[in-house]
Amino acid sequence: MITGVFSVRVWTPVGVLASLAYCLHQRRVALAELQGADGQRPVDRSLLKLKMVQVVFRHGARSPLKPLPLEEQVEWNPQLLEVPPQTQFDYTVTSLIGGPKPPSPYDSQYHETILKGGMFAGQLTKVGMQQMFTLGERLRKNYVEDIPFLSPTFNPQEVFIRSTNIFRNLESTRCLLAGLFQCQKEGPIIIHTDEAHSEVLYPNYQNCWSLRQRARGRRQAASLQPGISEDLKKVKEGIGVDSSDEVDFLILLDNVAAEQAHSLPSCPMLKRFARIIEQRAVDTSLYVLQTEDRESLQMAVGPFLHILESNLLRAVDPTTAPDKIRCPQEGADLALLNSSMAESRKSTPVGWQDPQRGERKLYLYAAHDVTLIPLLVTLGIFDHKWPPFAVDLTMELYQHLESKEWFVQLYYHGKAPSIIGMKKTLELLQPHLQGKSKVLFIAVLTFQNQHLSRPSWPTW
Repeated sequence: MITGVFSVRVWTPVGVLASLAYCLHQRRVALAELQGADGQRPVDRSLLKLKMVQVVFRHGARSPLKPLPLEEQVEWNPQLLEVPPQTQFDYTVTSLIGGPKPPSPYDSQYHETILKGGMFAGQLTKVGMQQMFTLGERLRKNYVEDIPFLSPTFNPQEVFIRSTNIFRNLESTRCLLAGLFQCQKEGPIIIHTDEAHSEVLYPNYQNCWSLRQRARGRRQAASLQPGISEDLKKVKEGIGVDSSDEVDFLILLDNVAAEQAHSLPSCPMLKRFARIIEQRAVDTSLYVLQTEDRESLQMAVGPFLHILESNLLRAVDPTTAPDKIRCPQEGADLALLNSSMAESRKSTPVGWQDPQRGERKLYLYAAHDVTLIPLLVTLGIFDHKWPPFAVDLTMELYQHLESKEWFVQLYYHGKAPSIIGMKKTLELLQPHLQGKSKVLFIAVLTFQNQHLSRPSWPTW
C-alpha cells in the first residue's frame, strides 16, 4: 500500500478463437489441455518452448505506514532492519532513460512518521528481505534449475528491472535478485524507476486528474457504506479507538498485516477481528477503484497492462515498432488514458518501454498491493483476498515448436493451480495480431488451493 494512493489470466485467444481453457494440476506436467471453440486438439506441453517471463511482485514485509491511535503501541525495534548477509547484492538506480535516480517524495513522507521503537513508517525489514530472497530462490528453481532458461548468474542482457521509486521496493528487488542469481553477476544491475508524477506501476491518483476526480471522497464514503460502516464501528469499539479518529479498514489491515508478519505482540481484540478487517479492506479498495466502471480500471492499471502486453507483442515479433503497439483500448478510450496522464508525463512517454525488450528473457516489476488488486480484477482473476507481502503474478510466454502458435500462462503466488474453466474472454490482443500468430492464454491460476471467485466486469 502507498500512502495517498486511495485519498488469469483472462486475455483470450485472439482472432476467431473464443476458447475455453482448462487449468492444470501441476506446473510442469506433460500435457496442457486447451479446448478451443474450433475444436482444436490438446496442446502437448513437451512441444512448448519458454520464450519470455514477466514477474510483477509486491515488496516484502515492512513496518506500518500509519500507527493506530492506541495507548499500547507495538515497538518497532531498529534491529528489524538488519540485512541478512545472503541478500547483499550491489545495484544502481537510474531514471527510465538512464539518468540519475529521481527524488522520492514518498520516502520523504515516510521519514516524517517515527514509530515507537525508532523505525520509520514503511521500512522493509529483515523479515521482508528474507521473503524476497525466498521468492528469488523459487524463480531460480523454476527458470534456472528446472528449466535452463536463464543464465545462473545475472546477465544484464537477459533481465530488465523496473521498480517504483520507493526504497522498500528497491531493496526488495535487491533481495529477490540475490536469491535468483545467488549474488553472482556478469554485469551491473540497473533498476529503472520513474518520477512520482509519471509513475504507472500503481494507480496514480495524485497526478492523474481524471482518476482523482472519479475517486474523490470515495475512501471516506466507503466507510459509510452498509455493512462496512457497522463493522468499522464494532472494530473501533473493540480495540478502543475513538469513533472520531480517522481510522478505516485500510489503516487497520496495514497494521494487522505488519504485526502478524513480524510476530509482534498486538492488541488481542485486533487479532480477533483480523479476518473481518481483511475482508472489509478489500471491500473498501474495490469501492474506491469502482471496479464496475470500465474507464476507472483503464486509468488505474491500463498503462501498466499496456507495458506487459507490449512486452509480449515485441517478443512475438521483435520487429514491432513501439509506435505500432497501441493500448488495448481503442479510439476514445485510448485518448482518455493519454489525456489523463499527459500533463504529468512530459519527460517520459506513456508506457515507456525498454528499447532492448525484444531481446530480454525476464522482466521484473516491483510494485505494490494497490497495483496487484486492480491488475487481478482487470484480468478477472482476483480471489478477494488482500495480496500478501512478497506475492508475485508471473506471466510466461511459450511458442509451439511445430505450429509456431504462441501461448501465455499465468501464475499467482506460485502455488499449485486449481482446475478452473475460463468462460469469459477479453480480446485485448486482437487489434495487434490480426494476420500474425495467435496468442492463446492457457488458464493456469493459483489461489492457495482456493476456488476462484470471479467478479463480473465489462469487457474492453
